[in-house]
Amino acid sequence: MLRRRVEPEALDGLAADDPVAEHSRRDLRRVHRCMGTRSLLVREMRRLPAPATGSMRILELGAGDGSLLLGVARDLAPSWPPVDLTLLDRIAVVDARTVARYGRCGWTVTSSAEDALDWARAATGSRGSPDAARRWDLVVANLFLHHFDGPELALLLAAVAASSDGLMACEPRRGWRALAGSHLVGAIGANAVTRGDAVLSVRAGFRERELTALWPAPRSRWRLREHAVGAFSHFFGATRVEANA
Repeated sequence: MLRRRVEPEALDGLAADDPVAEHSRRDLRRVHRCMGTRSLLVREMRRLPAPATGSMRILELGAGDGSLLLGVARDLAPSWPPVDLTLLDRIAVVDARTVARYGRCGWTVTSSAEDALDWARAATGSRGSPDAARRWDLVVANLFLHHFDGPELALLLAAVAASSDGLMACEPRRGWRALAGSHLVGAIGANAVTRGDAVLSVRAGFRERELTALWPAPRSRWRLREHAVGAFSHFFGATRVEANA
């Protein structure tokens, strides 16, 4: 079994307007298509109970350019209530055209340029922030949690549990098959940054019930699901039991 190892990824060190970074973000859209991330999220989100307020409040951590949930919004738009979506990322790269496309799906978007760990400290009460008192019906994190290890990952999960009624995360599946696949992303046109980061992502990915073990107590208040999806993906879902009462 591959031991989990978290290392800095090259994309995180590039400026938002670097052409190499822009190419790599386009690569990530293709990676998500190969992993089936959008279909997985749509299926899981359709299972959620209707919000009591008539609208859904969603936060995406590590949202990047916002394109992944835009595809989800298009699929859900015919049957879903309005959504108040906050796209949080360390660097703001969500453009006005993407925001307008969300609007046509009935989703109102706010782009927040903030480090996720700063958000987590605010959500757990250890640091003041304008968003510290906000609550979310759902937090979404895709190809994001694997960037963190130890206390930082525990802090993020604690913040999600403290400020929301649910989490959906699609992460790399740590294993030999996924590792072999990560060496082949050049076949979909990925650049050198994406090719290198793909291998690091799998080595930092998850398996078995590793995220469940880090979820804060008391776990009896949550319905936790963690399992492999396909050949390359690892899904973790948390739903507050009281939210379904």
